[in-house]
Amino acid sequence: MPLDESFTGRVYPPQTSYEVSREKIREFADAIGDENPVYRDPEAARAAGHPDVIAPPTFITIVNLAAINAIVTDPELGLDYSRMVHGDQQFSYSRPVRVGDRLLLTTHIDKIMARAGNDFINLRAEIADGEGEHIATTRAQLVVRGEEA
Repeated sequence: MPLDESFTGRVYPPQTSYEVSREKIREFADAIGDENPVYRDPEAARAAGHPDVIAPPTFITIVNLAAINAIVTDPELGLDYSRMVHGDQQFSYSRPVRVGDRLLLTTHIDKIMARAGNDFINLRAEIADGEGEHIATTRAQLVVRGEEA
């Protein structure tokens, strides 16, 4: 079943927020094997010009993935999750994520299209802090492989 193209343009406002802590940043840095001291040591972060510890650039995947999953599991969209692959991912930042941020995501379905028997869905998430300051924009393209004959 093809994706419902009428979902193009839908906007999903924040459902929850994610509180960023030193411990969560450290755990993430450990998980990806990044020993950069700005992800662990407040003094190193301040020496690099940050007010406190900052998160690795891919840290926002934690909250972004949950937002994407909420969309792609909507039965009305018609996406067969077992046939889905990740086609592309991009991050652009206004500033780094830092300790104390309360991350809020507004997710958008920018485009749904079919090509060569496959469906493509382009998603965008605008990530802001609790005061509304823009932190980052993520873009993802998901591919739903067509049925094989």
